[in-house]
Amino acid sequence: MKKSRAVIALILTAVITGLMAYTALVGIGDGHRGSYHNIKLGLDLAGGASITYEAVGDEAPSAEDMADTVYKLQQRVDQYSTEAQVYTEGNDRINIEIPGISGVEETNKILEELGRPGSLYFIRQTDASGNDNYTLGMDADGNYGYVLTKDLDQIIADGDVVLQGTDVLEAKAGYQSDNMNNQEIVVSLTFTDEGKQKFADATTKAYAAGETIGIYYDGKFISVPRVQAAITDGRAVITGESTIEEAESLASNIRIGGLKVELQRLRSQIVGAQLGQDAIRTSKTAGILGFALVAVLMCAVYWLPGLCATLALCIYILIVAIILNAFDVTLTLPGIAGILLSIGMAVDANVIIFARIREEIRDGKTVRMAMKSGFDKALSAIIDGNVTTLIAAAVLAFLGSGTIKGFAYTLAIGIVVSMFTALFVTRLLMNIFYALGAQDEKLYGKAKDSKIIDFTGKRKIVFAISGIVIIVGLAGMAFNASSGKGALNYSLDFVGGTSTNVTFNEDMSLDEINQKVIPVITEVTGDTNPQVQKVAGSSEVIFKTQELDETKSTALAVALQDQFGVDKDNITSETISSTISSEMKTAAFNAVIVALVLMLIYIWLRFKDARFGASSVICLAHDCLVVLAAYALIRISVGSTFIACMLTIVGYSINATIVVFDRVRENLAIRKSGTSLETVVNTSVSQTLSRSIFTSLTTFFMVLALYIFGVASVKEFALPLMVGIIAGCWSSVCIAGPLWHLLRVKTGSADDLKSTGNGGNSGSGNSGNGGSSKKNDMSGLSKKERKLQRQKEAEERNKAKITV
Repeated sequence: MKKSRAVIALILTAVITGLMAYTALVGIGDGHRGSYHNIKLGLDLAGGASITYEAVGDEAPSAEDMADTVYKLQQRVDQYSTEAQVYTEGNDRINIEIPGISGVEETNKILEELGRPGSLYFIRQTDASGNDNYTLGMDADGNYGYVLTKDLDQIIADGDVVLQGTDVLEAKAGYQSDNMNNQEIVVSLTFTDEGKQKFADATTKAYAAGETIGIYYDGKFISVPRVQAAITDGRAVITGESTIEEAESLASNIRIGGLKVELQRLRSQIVGAQLGQDAIRTSKTAGILGFALVAVLMCAVYWLPGLCATLALCIYILIVAIILNAFDVTLTLPGIAGILLSIGMAVDANVIIFARIREEIRDGKTVRMAMKSGFDKALSAIIDGNVTTLIAAAVLAFLGSGTIKGFAYTLAIGIVVSMFTALFVTRLLMNIFYALGAQDEKLYGKAKDSKIIDFTGKRKIVFAISGIVIIVGLAGMAFNASSGKGALNYSLDFVGGTSTNVTFNEDMSLDEINQKVIPVITEVTGDTNPQVQKVAGSSEVIFKTQELDETKSTALAVALQDQFGVDKDNITSETISSTISSEMKTAAFNAVIVALVLMLIYIWLRFKDARFGASSVICLAHDCLVVLAAYALIRISVGSTFIACMLTIVGYSINATIVVFDRVRENLAIRKSGTSLETVVNTSVSQTLSRSIFTSLTTFFMVLALYIFGVASVKEFALPLMVGIIAGCWSSVCIAGPLWHLLRVKTGSADDLKSTGNGGNSGSGNSGNGGSSKKNDMSGLSKKERKLQRQKEAEERNKAKITV
């Protein structure tokens, strides 16, 4: 790059960055579009709408029907936010909490959409007068398809809704043979006894008139099948879907379209943030200090490249803020975890590049050539590490639900942006500074020869240490379970508890409540981390604690009356269910398993060795078990952030392991004859050691700042994350390479077993020689001496083959 072009590039970069900063901080237009102030926040950070429904009818609904209704409502409210929560209150009430809703108008709109007991309708094509109830046309979104010709309420009043979603017993996608004995995709429907008769009457009339029956769900037609026969047995099939995925989607919409329990609204209100402004303020402070510390470390260790990386990270933050706003992603504490992870990975990508540049300068290349070669050599490790994590994010977004989706979205956004800033923005800035005169290699640093550490020789000690930690954790879980405490300290999110509504005599801020009231509640109930929500426009506060028996519930009411003068009639308590349903747990588990399998396959294909993938998955299992041990032994509360914490560790650890394996793969490709496999592994791990430690430190410091400055709930999130970062660094450095070596030796060829006899010795090495022994360097020998040396090596190889 010429100096004049560098100046122009620098000016353009500064202008674009300035525009992004203005957009992220101030926004565009009257609505301040793009500003971080407009980012949607979850219930824990900003509050939202709380709606309570009560089941109606002469008989109380069964627990199974209530659970089914909760699940179906959860599917519906996901359209407003992936962070919405649905749970039961008492035996016949259902609470829905939707973040980001701050006004009565928005709440009423949601009530209108959710309030009907079933929003799936089977609509007759024509009314009694022969007029169309629906026809082909453009909908409100500009899409061409079937649209209603009259208001839905009018269609219902006219009796042209022949069935509702509650009349459908089962809907599933599959295949059946047609008249030509070919397999066709269908959606099979089974109706209830009442629905069977309704459907028989409707299809008889429709078949006689040659009409269709439109299936209308949540404001649009999802299918308009033509009736080809009168169906009287209560079973029907819908054909015409082009793929099995479309059929699955249709079947899913039909299944969740009808609620088994008829509901009526009991109350709706706007509730405040669960964490409070104090928690949000301290978290911001922690984030700023953590980022500042990372910036100082980058500049102190990597000098000019570190400065470029810091500037690129600033641009990264601006881009992420704008994207979160543009795509209406709801940001919660788990979402912040995804961003923290992607920041760590952005730092990691830069560290890998800078380490490569220093190695190239050490090997005698000019700064310009070292920069080009460094970026090129680091590319495969960066892509493989980020793609494996991106695979996990994509699977979690597709198969997960609730907070899992929110975590996946923020993680995926962060990964893509971090790769862009590391590979393009940092490179651009470094080329600009170089062209402007920063060409002295002292500004970039020069790598020293790596001291080769015998990681493979010490694997038994390493494996034993990890095994002991995991066994102690599992033993702790077993002891806690046998003593009645529960294997883990499950919070409200997993096991439910008690919701206590209290109307105080005077309005208190959430921070005042946390300082004055929470200590009283903790002392009476024993719950160290109760959830708090203020009801907007009133002095009413909702406290959610672990389940309270009658004695504790009474004691809490008395304490609130004595210490705060609350009228006993203004204190009500109800048992509430977990906000993480069994379906959500199953979805999360399935998503993690699928993600692990796909990551294993990707690593297998990229490294052409399944043992790399197997070693990576074993390391991930190790890290998760170590974090689980911390949860068990320290009795950290296991809530919704538990899943996000585990997923964060998985994404972080796999990236670190890939970097090590990438160097192993590279050194294997340039391995000289006679160099032992353990030498290659030890050299590779030693060459990436500084990167592993430095990246772990930068990420650790970010989370440590959250732990130091955060409130109780933030601390309970940050502590296991710190344990996971340490475990991830340990497994990537000490376990991954030696474990792969062990698997390779146990399942490899005779060539893998060859040893030069110094595989475990320490010494100097670099990426140019793959850590090979000096015995193999014959550059200083005469022709006769080289011949004798080759004969000796051949004899040693033959002995090794005979031994095998």
